[in-house]
Amino acid sequence: MLNCAVLGATGYTGAELTKLLLAHPHVRVALLTTRQEKSIPLHEVLPSVPQNIPLEITPYSFEAVKKKADVVFLCLPHTEAMTAAAQCLEAGKVVIDLSADFRLKDKKTYENWYGVTHTAPQFLSRAVYGLCEINSRKIKKADLIANPGCYPTGPSLALVPLLKKKLIKPDSIIINAASGVSGAGKKLVASTQFCEANENYSAYKVNRHQHTPEIEQTLSAAAGKPVKITFVPHLLPVNRGILATIYAEVTAKATEDLIRKTLEVTYAKAPFVRIRPAGQYPSLKDVQHTNFCDIGASVNEATGRVVILTAIDNLVKGAAGQAVQNMNLRFGFPEEAGLL
Repeated sequence: MLNCAVLGATGYTGAELTKLLLAHPHVRVALLTTRQEKSIPLHEVLPSVPQNIPLEITPYSFEAVKKKADVVFLCLPHTEAMTAAAQCLEAGKVVIDLSADFRLKDKKTYENWYGVTHTAPQFLSRAVYGLCEINSRKIKKADLIANPGCYPTGPSLALVPLLKKKLIKPDSIIINAASGVSGAGKKLVASTQFCEANENYSAYKVNRHQHTPEIEQTLSAAAGKPVKITFVPHLLPVNRGILATIYAEVTAKATEDLIRKTLEVTYAKAPFVRIRPAGQYPSLKDVQHTNFCDIGASVNEATGRVVILTAIDNLVKGAAGQAVQNMNLRFGFPEEAGLL
């Protein structure tokens, strides 16, 4: 059995990940940690866990991580994971980081968008971006996996194959995406309190969301040249899920059938990507509580634009589920193990 540690197990992502790992047939949850000063019984954070599972979430101890874990999942806030990652890597652990600290290859880009100095830049080139369906070969050999952000996952899966085949124009991409409130984490802010979010729909961080350079980095690699996007995130009054609506100009050879066929061929063997038939489009209810990414596409011949919709669960495919999928690839388990 593979021994797993989850650092930051009390947040939404950490709790979701713990739940998935407890149901995984090939791993053991060896350590759960918190930044709080006192231990917390796991069933207080996850009431669905049977009382006879005697796990506690304990204050962080690097010595305990060294002793108990083979693979370490970092569910720590952005800008705070890099220190723990460096310690774990130097101790010979496999690290799957669910923060943004190792997603961006360029140190200056990271520092510009996140506003802090990167304290472990020596590991940036070593990190493999954990978009499972695109980077599976590299993930299988990686000791530092940078789990993708929730917003980038769906649009990247939809756009990478189309850019590689030159079916869309790289300078025309617009992404409007709407996320459930859990995407903001447990930290209390006015905009995510019930009276503000309920019966509301609002944009935020327009042209300045920190996932923008992450998406651009992935799309630039696919296009073979720099890609800049317009990305506008929105807050939905639901608990979980992200629906992204993507607009792009098609190239002369692109048709709706060719775009759909390209996506179908690309993901024919991908267990968690589902391409919708013509005229059908995903919704949040289709993917909530699962690790699926559903994709639908429509080309308007009059305007020369394609509209693509993607749907994921931000806590599963957008975070904890993709982290488990990365672990499965890295350690040779069936890719679907422990996942729906």
